Amino acid sequence: MWLAVLTCGAFSGAHAVEYKQVNNTASTLSFTYNQFSSRVYGTFSRFDGTLDFDTSNPSAAHAGLTIELDSIDAGSSDANETLRQPAWFDTANSPVATFATTAVKALGDNRYLFTGTLTIRGITQVLDVPVLLKADRSIGIFDGQLTLKRSDFKIGEGEFADTVVSNDINIHFRMVAPQQ
Repeated sequence: MWLAVLTCGAFSGAHAVEYKQVNNTASTLSFTYNQFSSRVYGTFSRFDGTLDFDTSNPSAAHAGLTIELDSIDAGSSDANETLRQPAWFDTANSPVATFATTAVKALGDNRYLFTGTLTIRGITQVLDVPVLLKADRSIGIFDGQLTLKRSDFKIGEGEFADTVVSNDINIHFRMVAPQQ
């Protein structure tokens, strides 16, 4: 009995892993949306992720993301310039978007729900972000996706508020973090 308890305790402790630093260079942040009848793909090339995540205590985890909005690449220089304008991201007055967790819940099978606040253009919304943690050798890959409503953040106002660009913006991220 004593050996079984000791073995189980050592085994469960061996699976606890901490991730405390995001490798921004290896991480990706992309989005898709529909424009007319075409699917458009884009990325943000400059962002800074923060992480304090222990698989044995996910409810104590903290994560954050700061995105430099002028690093957008929507496939053409014209599109990129348009998206920086006041009707869209207004990067002159709101250069970054931020996400900060307020709670993390384990869902089982390496799936988690990160709840937090996303602020874009000075507008803050509470979001639930489903995340799958994939362990690959000595790194963790936090993979997630969600759909935002651009109208919730007043992105694409005025003449752009019509349906030429879909209101649904699909966000996909892959944050890479080494084990600590």
